[in-house]
Amino acid sequence: MALTAAQVGRCGELLVQLRLLLLGVESAPMSTDAGIDLVTYAPAATEAKTIQVKANLKPKPGGGKGKSAVDWWIPEDCPAQYIALVDLSTQRIWVLLREEVSMLAQQKSGGKFHLYMYTDPTAKPTKVDRLAHVYEFEKYLLENRAHELFGAS
Repeated sequence: MALTAAQVGRCGELLVQLRLLLLGVESAPMSTDAGIDLVTYAPAATEAKTIQVKANLKPKPGGGKGKSAVDWWIPEDCPAQYIALVDLSTQRIWVLLREEVSMLAQQKSGGKFHLYMYTDPTAKPTKVDRLAHVYEFEKYLLENRAHELFGAS
């Protein structure tokens, strides 16, 4: 059975919550969607942090016919402090500061940033001055940033 977009999004939120909790970071979902999905708190942090979660079920061909990639559209005016990008097929989570999204996004259109990561290592990106392959984003993986962002263990 295929998942709806809402189910994919909810799976992404739950995966982020699970992984944060395993790191000792408490989180709670917001009851309405105002651009913030989760509010987090870690005992080592001085304040709560907000997260917008964007999830993909699995990689798909870039542009419909290209090499496999996961991609996300993030509103330019997103109010959350952090953006969690989720690939459910691998259960990987990348966490970016709102400011990093504008720096790393490969495209901007209609008030949204478009960020993608090729999962196919043979992909040849047209823009060579930007990160484009999944392996180039390793430093943004949740497990590599949890202490820095949340004071987590």
